Amino acid sequence: MATLALPEPIAAPTGPATVAELLETLGVPASRVRLHPPLGHATEHDAAESKNLHGAICELVDGTLVEKPMGFYESHLAAWLIRFLGRYLDNHDLGLLTTESGAVRTIPGRVRMPDVGFYSWTHFPGRTLPAGGVLDVPADLVVEILSPSNTRAEMEQKRREYFASGTRLYWEVLPETRQVRVFTDVNTHTLLGENDSLVGEPVLPGFVLSIHEWFSRAGNRPVATPPEA
Repeated sequence: MATLALPEPIAAPTGPATVAELLETLGVPASRVRLHPPLGHATEHDAAESKNLHGAICELVDGTLVEKPMGFYESHLAAWLIRFLGRYLDNHDLGLLTTESGAVRTIPGRVRMPDVGFYSWTHFPGRTLPAGGVLDVPADLVVEILSPSNTRAEMEQKRREYFASGTRLYWEVLPETRQVRVFTDVNTHTLLGENDSLVGEPVLPGFVLSIHEWFSRAGNRPVATPPEA
């Protein structure tokens, strides 16, 4: 007599059970969460090619694509910072720079896109850059320029991931107030204003940039035009 095989037990689902729980986990507004690929099924390839595949630069958070908010002014500030850093690197050939499309794996399941990233040549033997769309080495310096839709929870998550991966210096830029939070570990920071200067130690020895000069060269942040009555 044949034995009837019993079906395998269905494993209990893991992760957030509701959209509300998912948003709390991601720490971002719903408007920045992409539904394609389906939640929980996005890959590193989707993140690395998000601009081409999905029309927006996206980070990967546990299988979900989260749009990276970066407006014209924030991008302009980043471009000026890269210009200052590039001048320094012309005389101190220590590594390479990436822009907001430079994908880096921080911790398992997370791919981030620093607005500006610096990577020491020590990560690349023979100065040979790896193939693929996602770097698997830590950014020595990470710069994030806050946009209006960035949340405190989101930025705390990013800082923890970057420092866990090996980042040594993290600059969090507040365009509205022309200030910069300088983190040397996940919990320790110094708030700098326009009368202060950014210092590259210990990552970029001798690099000094006046915050006032940086913002002055970039110009004033555009003011939104009020809607017509």
